[in-house]
Amino acid sequence: MEEAVPLQLKEVRSVEEQLQYLRKGFAEIIREEDLRDRLLLAEKEGRPLRVKAGFDPTAPDLHLGHTVLIRKMKHFQDLGHTVIFLIGDMTGLIGDPTGRNAMRPPMTREELNRNAETYKAQVFKLLDPEKTELRFNSEWLEDLRYEQIVRLTSHYTVARLLERDDFSKRFAASTPISVHELLYPLAQAYDSVALRCDVELGGTDQKFNLLVGRAIQQDYGQLPQIVATVPILEGLDGVEKMSKSKGNYVGITEPPTDMFRKLMNMPDALVPRYFELLTDLSLEEIAKLDPLGAKKDLAARIVCDFHGEEAARRVAESWGSVPLPENHAVVGDARVNRILVAAGLAGSVGEADRLIKSGAVKAGNTVTLETVTNPAQRMTPGEFVIRVGKRYRWIRLPEGAQ
Repeated sequence: MEEAVPLQLKEVRSVEEQLQYLRKGFAEIIREEDLRDRLLLAEKEGRPLRVKAGFDPTAPDLHLGHTVLIRKMKHFQDLGHTVIFLIGDMTGLIGDPTGRNAMRPPMTREELNRNAETYKAQVFKLLDPEKTELRFNSEWLEDLRYEQIVRLTSHYTVARLLERDDFSKRFAASTPISVHELLYPLAQAYDSVALRCDVELGGTDQKFNLLVGRAIQQDYGQLPQIVATVPILEGLDGVEKMSKSKGNYVGITEPPTDMFRKLMNMPDALVPRYFELLTDLSLEEIAKLDPLGAKKDLAARIVCDFHGEEAARRVAESWGSVPLPENHAVVGDARVNRILVAAGLAGSVGEADRLIKSGAVKAGNTVTLETVTNPAQRMTPGEFVIRVGKRYRWIRLPEGAQ
């Protein structure tokens, strides 16, 4: 593999300017003074920092929640530093126990390899492929001899591993913890040794693993890496973390119209948070945005990242006339009981009233449906879903509907 191109210091900002640029979107930097010192050292030596983030290919597609971390990698890359997108094809065989109250089912090598191929295609929507080291941790973990594994495990105690929240809870509840799960933080830490990382990035739920890497590097005679964590992104419901299993996600390979529609239908309260974590705008720039147009601006920016400027312009300009899914209805009466009738979900206004009064009717966006209790309630113009039991329709209510 080619050596990283030395950092051209005259082309980048001062250390303080770099720190200011990097702070946005991080939950915690351990320790910021260490990062400042490491940036100064890199400046003195004329070399870029080595910044790593690891992804186990346990699912075939990435969603916006994953891109919070990838965007921070991009920010280091913007400043001329070397970012390493590490695919954990060996740690994926173990299964990350983070946040688990039971052992994660093992994946096959074939599943991991198939998912890894999709990751490689998706991450370069944000990262510059010419300036990114794409690595697999099988490069070094697969060849470790038994003696080397024993030596690695000797650098950390069982007591310290059991300080980890999910391990301690499982131990207290007498839930089995397999020995291979205890190896996961050590394997991730050895990745940092093998790559000689200056900085490792991860979600706040990865803090324990990242700190193990910091400790293990010192035992191997390296400077301890700076740990920087990003928040866990809330999904479109504004409550649970973004997850495909919860249905509150935006996949980065979804069609532009689907991405745009999902984002336009999310709660307004999420807009500042998404601007902070999913765009390159500074906090000062975000504070100056027009609140009335901010959501549409956000949706267009995100579509642009993954589908290009032309797709973003086209879907933004056509918003309001974008074709709805096949199961839709355009209605002209804003009263919810009339909407049910127009959408074919009730045979009459009287039936609609009875359904509403019985609590059988819900309305809202695709992930935040609230029970309707007043038959005469007027819905806000726009797009939303009406559900009666298992039946539902997409509704478009034009401006000026009575």
